[in-house]
Amino acid sequence: MTFPRSVDIEFTAQDISVSDVGDRAWGRAAKVPIATYWSGKPAPAGRRSEARLLWSASALYVRFEAEQAEPLVVSAQPDLDSKTIGLWDRDVCEIFVAPDRLRREKYYEFEIAPTGEWVDLAIDATSGKRLVDSEFASGMHAAAKIEEGRSVMAMKIPWTAFGKTPGDGEVWLGNIFRCVGQGPDRGYLAWRPTLTEVPNFHVPEVFGRFRFISRQDHRAEETPE
Repeated sequence: MTFPRSVDIEFTAQDISVSDVGDRAWGRAAKVPIATYWSGKPAPAGRRSEARLLWSASALYVRFEAEQAEPLVVSAQPDLDSKTIGLWDRDVCEIFVAPDRLRREKYYEFEIAPTGEWVDLAIDATSGKRLVDSEFASGMHAAAKIEEGRSVMAMKIPWTAFGKTPGDGEVWLGNIFRCVGQGPDRGYLAWRPTLTEVPNFHVPEVFGRFRFISRQDHRAEETPE
């Protein structure tokens, strides 16, 4: 079975208000399906989701639409003012971003819940052991809306979080995920399945390509990994 290898991220000249999860600007972004479990097995329709990515001169934008055919697993008292460590134990959508293609083991993790809770982490696995900096402060903004049968979540991550701004046509690496449900039926979905024995998202070896596009002609270009 083959899986998608890359995402073209369109440029937007105007910054998006992340609090408006229905902003018309998202219509320009390609839909990135998150429809399989980490194992590569297709997930049921009621658990599938999709992501849309855009970039501007100041930030990376990510929007998730998640189907919700089962009870939400969320905090009854969400804290929206600071990061929520352990957010990954509830319903959440995630993106991992590695800005240096030659050092994919050094990447950043951003999560958002249907409640609008969020967490940002800096991860360094270059030594073979995964080191997590939970004090990392990306300056990200997050917003979410729970609707009938689905959740819509959006995040804005300034380029200062990565220490660099991508150029037109530049390629970064990463993966996109969703966790849903609880107990033995908990689902771990991935854009690029990690194909591990047990659920594990932290597999830089399977990261796909995030290609930053601001000119139409870059669509036809193929950038080697």
